[in-house]
Parts: sequence; C-alpha cells; structure tokens
Amino acid sequence: MGECGCLCKRSAPPYDASMRFFRRTPARTYLDYAGAMPVSDGAREAFLAALEQYGNPGAIHTEGRDASGLLETARRAIAAELAVKAAELTFVSGGTEGNDLAILGAYRAARAAGRRPETLHAIASAIEHPSVLECFARIAQEGVSVTYVSPDARGLIRPEAVAAALTQDTFLVSVGWANGEIGTIQPLSAIAARIRAHEKERRTRVLLHADAGQAPLYAHPHAHTLGVDLLTLDGGKLGSPRGIGALYAGHGAAIAPILAGGGQEDGMRPGTPAVALAAGLAAALREVSRTRAAESARLAGLREQLIARIAAEPSLAGTIVNGTAKEQLPHLLSISVPGIDNEYAALSLDQAGFAIATKSACREGERESHVVAALCGAEDAWRARSALRISLGEASDAPVIDAFAAALAHAAALSRRGPAA
Repeated sequence: MGECGCLCKRSAPPYDASMRFFRRTPARTYLDYAGAMPVSDGAREAFLAALEQYGNPGAIHTEGRDASGLLETARRAIAAELAVKAAELTFVSGGTEGNDLAILGAYRAARAAGRRPETLHAIASAIEHPSVLECFARIAQEGVSVTYVSPDARGLIRPEAVAAALTQDTFLVSVGWANGEIGTIQPLSAIAARIRAHEKERRTRVLLHADAGQAPLYAHPHAHTLGVDLLTLDGGKLGSPRGIGALYAGHGAAIAPILAGGGQEDGMRPGTPAVALAAGLAAALREVSRTRAAESARLAGLREQLIARIAAEPSLAGTIVNGTAKEQLPHLLSISVPGIDNEYAALSLDQAGFAIATKSACREGERESHVVAALCGAEDAWRARSALRISLGEASDAPVIDAFAAALAHAAALSRRGPAA
C-alpha cells in the first residue's frame, strides 16, 4: 500500500523476491471513493482487536458475554453518533439489507396490521439506489400503488412534490439523504415537515425512510434533526470493513423481520451478529466525526478546482455538471462529456492509472445512468450515456486534480475517435 495506508496510490514493489524478477506497475490514482471506501486505520485496528472475542454473543458463558459486551459497546457508540437510542439500531450486512429491512419490513408490518396491498400507497424518489427501487418494484408486484417523484433539473426532490403525492393510503416514503451518483443532498427535514403536516391533517401514519449512503462522511447524521423514522447506514461507504451496516428504526416505526432463523437483534435480524465488523463500523464513525469538518472543506475546494480545470480543457468543451443544487456532497462530481462513450472513456482512464466510475456499481451492465436520465429531457438524453462520476478522498490533492483533468481530456479525445484509434 502507499504511504497513506489505503488503496489510492498503490504501486507494486520494484522487486518480488518470491518470483525473482522485477515488476513494474504504474502508480494508481483512486477516484471512486463513492463506489468503495478504503478501510480507515481506526476501523481496521478495532476490527482486528475484536476478532479476539471469538465467543458467540448469544451464549451465556464468559466468552459469549464478552462478545455481547463488545457488540453492545459498538451499538452504543453508533447510536451516539446518530443521537438516538441504542435499542433503536439493528445491525445488518450493509446498505442493501438495511434498505430491504426498512421497506419490505414496513410493508410486512402494514400487512400484519390487516391492511391489504391494494389499499396501500408508497412514494419513492425516482433517483434512488437500485436496492431501494427494487424493493418498491417488489411491493408494487403485490398490488401496492407506488408513486415515483422525479427530481428537478438540479437533482433535488422538492418537498412540495412529495406533499402532492401523499394520499390517505400512503404508509411509506423513501428519499435518499444524498444521491450517490450526482451528490445532491436532499432537504429531508423539509420533506419530513410536509409528511408530519399530512399526518396531522389526515390522522394517518407515514414512515419516512432515508438511505444515508456516504452523507454521514460530510454531514452530521442526527436522525431526529433529519426528521426520519428509518435510516440506513452502510459501513463500506464510511471507512469500515465491508459486510456491516445498521438500520435506525425510531420509536413507533413499525417494521417486521424479513428473514427467519432466530431471535437475534431483538428478533429483527436472525443470525449470529458480526461482532468484529460492528466494532469496525463504530470506530469508522468515530473517525468520521473527528475529520468531517476539515475534510469537507478540503474536498469541496478540490471539487471546484476540478470543475475549473475541466472547463479550461478544449477537448472537454460543452461538459455539463449533473446535479447543481447548492447543497452537495463535497467529494463527488458527476459530469456528462459530449460525444464520448462513457465506458470506453472510463476504461481508457483506467489504463492511464485513474479509477473512476460511470454510475453506481450496482447498475453494472446498464449503459446509462438512471439518475442523470431523470434530470434531463429527451433532447439531452446523451447526458445519461456520457456520464462519468469522479469521487475524491483522503489521497486526493491538487496535483492529482491537475493530472486527472489532463488524462480526462486525452481520454475524451480517444473516445470520440473510437476503439480503433
């Protein structure tokens, strides 16, 4: 690994003693932090230390109690970062399972309360992560009416648009806190206020769910300030070892288990809890809390530098920034470059040593970004096919920005000439 101890500038040693020959590997520049975060030092240390607690936390012997104590210490630490009660957190395997438990769990709870699918209505933003959209597609297949709210041209889900979609039968709304492709931070507290006013007027209950993604890296994840009933955390997006996440379910947020097999996690998630991974997530969040303000300011400056460098490159003329709302994740930039094949451009950049993405990795196999497509009309459909996502992180600096902008200009020129060039 590089001097920073992360994935970002990894280069192989010049000599491999086991193979007895010299290897030359070009230096790598990692610009896909939104796709996968390197594990932080604190999270790695906490994870490795917790591996010593090998007992099953459900057992009554000393080893089991030690493991259970470590698990609950992690739960309390995460709850403190969210300013919620520890009992309101359920450990899950990551963001996808957390979203499934929130959405499908809310649906199952409504069904258990006697409501039929055809009497239920739900709302989701049209630019959600695939794990959210596929949950809504599933309940729609069972007869639930689902309304998808589109963003405005800036990528914002407007509170009034959500309010207009609410009905007497609405039981669930899901709006991601910050979009993982374009970086727009959604006005959750304003959306929550519209939902609460609707509840009061109609004397009904509507749950508000938010997929938090990487937003906690750069904004305080206080659930009550956001106004949400359900909040999904994904450790792999926050510097924790992958395979761990947490779902916050506030008091009165009725959800039912979606898995069978045991009574762990207060009956909400069966299976032996991943104690070491939970410890890693807690440590990662503590580190995030310490660095949030300074890193947000630093990366926001680099993002603006990158936008300026792109604007100055002749071969990148006409490039459009996707998502121009005032509130943005400071590390993420989505652009559409006219006339390019985005996958070819990304592969060309990869050969030059730069790792970027075209869209969410969970949309692998699709040629265009559904998020960018939702921002523009038919006349600008090219933007979804020519979108690139660059996400900055701890190893990003001014020289990296300059080098990447030059490489991007070259890749764009190559892409326009085509693979045979």
